[in-house]
Amino acid sequence: MRLLISINGWICIMALSDVYWDHQIPLPKLAPAQAKVTVALVALLCFINNTCVLQCNDFWGSNLSSNSSHKSYRPLTVLTFRLNYLLAGGLHPVGFHVLNIILHAVISALMIDVFAILIGGLAYDEKGMILNHAPKTSLLAALLFAAHPVHTESVAGIVGRADLLCALFFQLSFLTYCKAFNRGRFSVQWLVLSLLLCAAAMLCKEQGITVLVSEMLRTGLLTRLALMGLGGLLMLYARWRIMGTGPPAFTEVDNPASFAENIFLRIVNYNYYYSLNAWLLLCPWWLCFDWSMGCVPLIKSATDWRMAWLLLMWCILIGLISQALFSQDSQRRRTLTLGLVLLVVPFLPASNIFFRVGFVIAERVLYLSSAGYCLLLAYSLGHCCCWTKYRKLLCMSVLALLCVYVARCALRSHQWRTEQSLFTSALSVCPLNAKVHYNVGKNLADRGNSTAAITYYREAVRLHPTYVHAMNNLGNILKERNELIEAEQLLSKAVSIQPDFAAAWMNLGIVQNSLQKFEEAEQSYWNAIRFRKKYPDCYYNLGRLYADQNRHVDALNAWRNATVLKPDHSLAWNNMVILLDNTGNLGQAELIGREALKLLPNDHTIMFSLANVLGKLQKYKESEGFFLHALRINPNAASCHGNLAVLYHRWGKLELAKKHYELSLKLDPEAPGTRDNYNMLRRKLDQLKHSTP
Repeated sequence: MRLLISINGWICIMALSDVYWDHQIPLPKLAPAQAKVTVALVALLCFINNTCVLQCNDFWGSNLSSNSSHKSYRPLTVLTFRLNYLLAGGLHPVGFHVLNIILHAVISALMIDVFAILIGGLAYDEKGMILNHAPKTSLLAALLFAAHPVHTESVAGIVGRADLLCALFFQLSFLTYCKAFNRGRFSVQWLVLSLLLCAAAMLCKEQGITVLVSEMLRTGLLTRLALMGLGGLLMLYARWRIMGTGPPAFTEVDNPASFAENIFLRIVNYNYYYSLNAWLLLCPWWLCFDWSMGCVPLIKSATDWRMAWLLLMWCILIGLISQALFSQDSQRRRTLTLGLVLLVVPFLPASNIFFRVGFVIAERVLYLSSAGYCLLLAYSLGHCCCWTKYRKLLCMSVLALLCVYVARCALRSHQWRTEQSLFTSALSVCPLNAKVHYNVGKNLADRGNSTAAITYYREAVRLHPTYVHAMNNLGNILKERNELIEAEQLLSKAVSIQPDFAAAWMNLGIVQNSLQKFEEAEQSYWNAIRFRKKYPDCYYNLGRLYADQNRHVDALNAWRNATVLKPDHSLAWNNMVILLDNTGNLGQAELIGREALKLLPNDHTIMFSLANVLGKLQKYKESEGFFLHALRINPNAASCHGNLAVLYHRWGKLELAKKHYELSLKLDPEAPGTRDNYNMLRRKLDQLKHSTP
């Protein structure tokens, strides 16, 4: 039996018997709908146990015109985040993750059609549906894709949404492009739609543009090639204008190989990175959320034993290319060629060939490329099943591989459930990565384990002696533990390495203030403000410095600046009220307190301070109301009970005063002054009792 098949304008005759090896694949032959549902269910099974955590800005929040921007303009991806936020009513991770795994399931199911075209050519039945001449092979390739563990970062991580949406529109653009050649007829409308879908893929993630390269490599006629090329150039121009007409700027820490002065070593290390990416596809066991900062040491000489890996990679790649170019089997040539195109082309933007990228290895960039790998693997397994005499053993191996993929996916997905498990899992994979140690330390510090955090921060600084963020965080912990001398040394080193590090300048000022180096502290605070104009926390700490020096007007001005920049800065408001209270400016203190409560109506600390002021102004009823409101919010505040007792004591409500003195002492037996006031009240009550006839 023979069918008329259209492949990019070529009309050819293919015998169904050409796909002789497909029936040897150890999978049942399923109907198209059943196959897609099966693949989608496998995709869901792999990631169901995980719960993850439109401006001219890049994907990471920086302005696109900034040199620090990654130039990742992905408005469609950001739009889905906004929709997630609106539908879920906030930043609830379940909704974000559910959409991610649904997208992965849909993409995996659609891969069956993509693989069917790449293996068997483009053919349609009478209903216009794609004919699949290798159903088992395309099913196996789609199952391998659905369960490949390297996809975990894209599916489990929120930012992986960009890779998923890009892949979806990539597929739709490819399938729509193929639809333009249905039954040998060329349709401009379908071609235009394909270009629009390509643009959508690019607006989800930059590598979406590579679908045009894949389609152009399969285009036969010059006119169609010109249309695709023109569309691609227009998209690239628009993208270039949006990103500020300049390339992204990265540091040596992000991608050390690209900063190697020797061009030979640079090329060698790039190729070593390619071999590591290939290894992640072949053996996705060593997975890490970050591969930078020393995780992959550079190759510095031709005698490095790791040179063998990149030589092996090129031997395998050259072997596949030679088979694709010179095989006598036309179907093998086509399948290998298109499989290699799908493997290599989506990876090109991450290859450092056209421009420097901001990472060493990123598992998420392999999401689309893995489809080419899965196709080549399924194709090879099909041929092996056909020719080997150990067919049963090979079949069992294929099924075992799928089971291992699913299990590894489930394990890796589980590691993505919490920051603690994700960061800790990276220690065994990248023990030389300073960022891994930094993140483990930060997670420990956030959970209150500062002692263990210090160990990891110190290791991060040891591995990367100019790691200013690790120095800053370590300095902060040492400051809290009153180890001020070492904290000052670390923070001073951090700002000497990175003079515009505003947070480190502020923290250095706090330490210097604690060491009573007031002039140096003031200069550090102003340096922080110089590098970060809108820095309310720094103004707050500057105000504390001025208050310690009895520079009351300067302190009030600093705290006022903090509240202007951040109207809900509770500490700055409260300190203004307390300072005005302590200096006898009770009327102004009352005004500031009332102004603060308009912005922070449920802040019990401001209520407490304002209540004290009103009590001194003999506005007892209002003062009582604020004290009681503060206690409803925070009923275990010993100081609030104690000061309310003082109010009642002055007001003459002695029994209520006694009650709140006792509550205060119960909560804090060492509360300063409360015991003396309570004893004074008891003596007064005793005198009243004995003087009563």
